Amino acid sequence: MGKLIAICCFVFLFGIVSVQGQDDLLSELDSVAQENPVRVSAAFKALQIVTLQSTKLAAKGDFYFVVSHRFGTVKNGISEFFGLDNATTKLGGVYGVTDWLSVAVSRHTLLKTYEVSGKYRLVGQTEDFPVTIVGHSVIGANSFIDADDYPKMEFSDRLSYVNQLLISRKFSSNVSLEVAPSYVHKNLYNPAIENDKQFVLGAGGRCKLSNRLSLNLEYAYNFDKPDFYSQPLSVGLDIETGGHVFQLIFTNSQAMTESGYLTNATGDWGEGDFFFGFNLYRVF
Repeated sequence: MGKLIAICCFVFLFGIVSVQGQDDLLSELDSVAQENPVRVSAAFKALQIVTLQSTKLAAKGDFYFVVSHRFGTVKNGISEFFGLDNATTKLGGVYGVTDWLSVAVSRHTLLKTYEVSGKYRLVGQTEDFPVTIVGHSVIGANSFIDADDYPKMEFSDRLSYVNQLLISRKFSSNVSLEVAPSYVHKNLYNPAIENDKQFVLGAGGRCKLSNRLSLNLEYAYNFDKPDFYSQPLSVGLDIETGGHVFQLIFTNSQAMTESGYLTNATGDWGEGDFFFGFNLYRVF
């Protein structure tokens, strides 16, 4: 079932490229005229595709206030108000230090996790270079576990690390795709149901529907996934409204931490077990 879903996702993502492939690329690209060679503008409108990080960075001096929610599974129906009774929340901020570097901090109610991250552009897509390459590194700290229950626990035991290489291409003003090889290491994990080191290959795409709407899709294949968890699959709708982008999300991964959504997806789309939520980015 997982392989079938993966095939369907990649067919969708690369199928839309074939439809757009006959367009003249240079006539479609949004570009910044000041640079030589001409740099292609952001492949994605939001800092995330759905849950997966995009290659978009905060501009120098910009501050993004982040509010994200993932409700409980819709599978239990009206008895849990289709998941609204079991919401989790992420609050955070992203600051553009330079045009090529941004830093972020956030706090998640799920496992009371704090995260600090950096996102840095290594190279941008231009007329002469076909892709944008961005690095993304995250340190997470799980504060949920009571140290009194584990007296030998040290602070380092709570930490997790994620390192990603985000590679995107803007094929036209309507279509962008990204691949994201990711390495996850957890100091704190349950060896009965997962591994401490996991390699995950993510992929996502954006298809513009109108000036203010786009349909987004992403999938990640965890090569070290145990049977207990699912491969994360998410669908989103970007809505641009003035100073912010609002993202409606349907996903089988309730976790919003970088390590959590890549490795701890618990829902099963085939059984109607998925989570509704949203991301809200407000820029100042």
